[in-house]
Amino acid sequence: MGNIKGVFEATKKDGTKYYRASLTYLGKHISLGSFLVQTHAGKAVEIADEILNNPNITIDSFINDYHDILASDTDSFISLDKVISLINYRDNKIYIANPIYIYNKYFYYYLSVDKILKFDADELFFYSSHKIMYRGNHLFVSDYDSQINILSRYGIRPHSILGKDYLFKNGDRYDFRITNIEIVNKYYGVSKLKKRSKKSYKAVIHIKNNFTIGYYESPIIAAIAYNKAADILNKKGYSKEYPRNDISIMGITKLSYIDTYNSVSISEKIRNMNF
Repeated sequence: MGNIKGVFEATKKDGTKYYRASLTYLGKHISLGSFLVQTHAGKAVEIADEILNNPNITIDSFINDYHDILASDTDSFISLDKVISLINYRDNKIYIANPIYIYNKYFYYYLSVDKILKFDADELFFYSSHKIMYRGNHLFVSDYDSQINILSRYGIRPHSILGKDYLFKNGDRYDFRITNIEIVNKYYGVSKLKKRSKKSYKAVIHIKNNFTIGYYESPIIAAIAYNKAADILNKKGYSKEYPRNDISIMGITKLSYIDTYNSVSISEKIRNMNF
């Protein structure tokens, strides 16, 4: 088979041949991936060239017209990620390897055809260099060899429950613009009660079952009570490693924290437990 424009033959260490596909647009060399079949690599170049030179091809129209050739295995013609990158580069003149399309004050991040995340423009630098992955309903990025839930960027603690600890105001759980996220509860072990007046915050800790630590006038006091209860249990020999509420997010001084910690009341059941 003769040469195909933009396709280059290469050889793996074990001697297997494969084909690299690439093209140049606006002076930038763009890799389209590696393929086991030469004609597949050629098709990738053909599709990419059509995308870059036909402004009538939008993301939605491409998905509708070419959904059957979007990457579903390792030797498909062209991936959805690459399609988004190419269309964004054509329209916005910024090449981003991740599947991002930029609008005026926000951008879309395409996890898949039906999972499209929306972020504020301020987040573009971070997500242009951090690939979002998902497992179930958990969205995370790799950063310094650690997996970080993207909710943590909004001050939402691990294991928070949607609808209880945080909300998406417009009901769209893929809309991560800061104005759309409301943190209902940012503290471990704290919940707000609807039918109590003065002491409307409840602190709870899990010891095989949930135990009520007490009822308090503010979420900060309840959070400190939770920390104190966790300290008491650990000092008594209970081995569970409880996460602690961080003073840095409470907006109080260390002295105020200590005063509240020393004076806050803890359930007698917890104080009298032995292990």
